[in-house]
Amino acid sequence: MPPDLPGYYYDAQKNRYFPLKGPIPGASRTSSSSSSAHDHKRISKSTPRVYSCSKADLRTVKLIQDRELYGDVKGKCNFKEKFQNLQASKPVVWKYHGTDRIGDSALQEIPINVHTSEGQMESSVLLTGNRNGSLSFFGVGEGDQHIGRGVNCSPEIVWPSNGENQVFEKVPRDIWQLSGASLQMSSNISSIKLFKKRFPLVHDDVSDIQHALISTLGSDTSGGSVYILNLVEPLDFNRSIPLIRRRIHEVASFNCSIWTADCGSSGGRAVIGTSMGAASVDMGTGRISWILHGKSDVFALQLIHSEVVKRLLRHRIPYSPVGRNSRTSSQQWFKLTGNIFPSCTVKMPSSISSLASLQFDDRYFLASSMDGTVRLYDHRLIQRGAVQTYDGHANSHTRIQLGVDPSETFVVSGGEDCYFRLWNIKSGKLIFEDKFVDAVPSTICWRRAERFLRGQDGYRGWEEHISGAWLGSQGGLHYVSWPRT
Repeated sequence: MPPDLPGYYYDAQKNRYFPLKGPIPGASRTSSSSSSAHDHKRISKSTPRVYSCSKADLRTVKLIQDRELYGDVKGKCNFKEKFQNLQASKPVVWKYHGTDRIGDSALQEIPINVHTSEGQMESSVLLTGNRNGSLSFFGVGEGDQHIGRGVNCSPEIVWPSNGENQVFEKVPRDIWQLSGASLQMSSNISSIKLFKKRFPLVHDDVSDIQHALISTLGSDTSGGSVYILNLVEPLDFNRSIPLIRRRIHEVASFNCSIWTADCGSSGGRAVIGTSMGAASVDMGTGRISWILHGKSDVFALQLIHSEVVKRLLRHRIPYSPVGRNSRTSSQQWFKLTGNIFPSCTVKMPSSISSLASLQFDDRYFLASSMDGTVRLYDHRLIQRGAVQTYDGHANSHTRIQLGVDPSETFVVSGGEDCYFRLWNIKSGKLIFEDKFVDAVPSTICWRRAERFLRGQDGYRGWEEHISGAWLGSQGGLHYVSWPRT
């Protein structure tokens, strides 16, 4: 008897091997069907049936089957995209106790060098800004047990909430509100942005982050201000003088509200979105120059790689062609002064809430408005409108941040209905939506990949198999994660 080959059977009459998934060439359908039934019975007797597979597992098996059967047929099945969507549709959400109202206005995770009792070491901290004006550091790194500790905050799973028995690949660690690492600012924290300055001879991710740009909203009695937090030197959380107070200094102050801020990679200048338009600030001298003056608030603003300011106003920008007869128009115009290029102007249905450029190609950017609209635009095709739309978002009057994952596959956002939603950027498909907190998830930042030692040579690699994000809201800090391919 010829040997058995996996996936094939031997026909003694034809003296040939034939694949199991196809009919025998030249044979009738009845013989093929009976042969398949016989094979199925034989397999059923020898293989125990497993009933513990979840629907998600069965879908994964189906995707693998489609890849094997149709992988050579173009357009039949995009296996990678479907598998990524499947993984992202099953996130795990953890809530940290004791973090109510933490990070509800700004969040940034920062890799830093710290002084500890064991010497200098690398770690990660979460810099949070609150609507009450509190600015705080939380230890979230692998070695935070060596940092001067403060208040411990432990995670508890809040989604899935239906009692599913899941085995989690990785449970997030406790985080610590570090002692001596909080500061009460004059008003609400409106934004936190990091300076990234790369040195070609230094292969160290910690060296990329040198400063943090922090802006405050302002109050009834005073306007907002712009600050720099120095992160160049290793941080010491054990000294008596509060850490942030030693490292922060004011760069410029305004006589109006500051809604947002951004800065270039070199940190030479910052752009500020205010209640009176957009301004530029020289980070060395503190000199303020107005880019755009008007009566409209600039809620979202960003510097793209070419150092061009991309800004979205609270209201749409009406553009009047030359020769327009203003007496025949009922449109209410407001005066704007600045370099506004009509060919590069896009109008959205309502006030702009958030803006996010894609890093792989900054000609693409995502924008959300306060009517629930989320769109993807291409600068080259701006006059044709959005190249992709994302349905399901809920917003009417709240500043809610958009977040793009590091692979730039998904965009996420909270909603006024307290739901957290996740879309595929390319297809526009809503992958996940659920409510796990009784507050609006208004801020987001992505977890940085953690270093690990590989081999005896001490080579440092990166842990990339989990995609995770920090969410800030009035209901506290949450951590969302799902597997990555």
